[in-house]
Amino acid sequence: MTAALITSVQVGRPRWHGTPGATDPFDRPFATGFWKDPVAGPVAVRFTNLDGDGQADLVNHGGADKAVLVYAAAHYPGWRGELGLPDLPHGGFGENLTVSGWAEPDVCIGDVWRVGSARLAVSQPRQPCWKLARRWRLKDLPARVVQSGRCGWYLRVLEEGVVEAGQAADLVERPRPEWTVLRAHRVMYFGKADPDETAAMAAVPELSLSWREELRQRADR
Repeated sequence: MTAALITSVQVGRPRWHGTPGATDPFDRPFATGFWKDPVAGPVAVRFTNLDGDGQADLVNHGGADKAVLVYAAAHYPGWRGELGLPDLPHGGFGENLTVSGWAEPDVCIGDVWRVGSARLAVSQPRQPCWKLARRWRLKDLPARVVQSGRCGWYLRVLEEGVVEAGQAADLVERPRPEWTVLRAHRVMYFGKADPDETAAMAAVPELSLSWREELRQRADR
C-alpha cells in the first residue's frame, strides 16, 4: 500500500459562537473546537491532542482514543458540489489532518502509521455530531455523512512527535486487514440486525474502548 500524504494540518481551541437571545437555533450560542485553522510548519502531536487543538465537550470528544481526527481530501470536491459550498476548506469537517491517497475503504482499524516523528494508530470511524450541522447551517449534514460512509477516522497516539503538511503517512503495521474503517462504520450504523458482525467487531482489541463497549451492550441485547 502506498503512503498517504498529509495535505494539510488544522487545529482549533474551543470558543463560543452564536448570539445570545437568537430565535433561530442555528444562531444560538454554543461552545466548540470544531472551527479549525490551517497550520504552516511543524505541529507537536501529544497523547490527547495536537498542540493548539482542543474540544469543548470532553465527554463525547477527545481523549486518548480520539486524539487526532483525519479526513480524506478526496471527499472535498464531491461535498463542495453537493452542499453548494464551493469554498469548503480542508478542516471543514473538523479534522486535524486532511490526507490524500487514502479513504475509508483503504484504512483499517489498528493500522499503525509513521508520520514525521509521531507513531499513530487508527482507533475508530468518526461519528458526526450536531456541531457539524451547526458549523455549516445544514441540519441534515450529519445524516448525509453517515449515509455516504465518508465519515473520517480517529487516531490514537502511540509515540508523541512532530508532524507537518507535506509529509508522508507511512503504513508500518496492519493487524486487522479485514476491518476497514468503512466496514466498521457500516456495522455501527447499519449492522444492528447482524449479531455475528456486531460480536466480531466488539472483539477487535485495536478498536476504541467506547465502541467495543457499545457493541458488547448491543450484542447482549
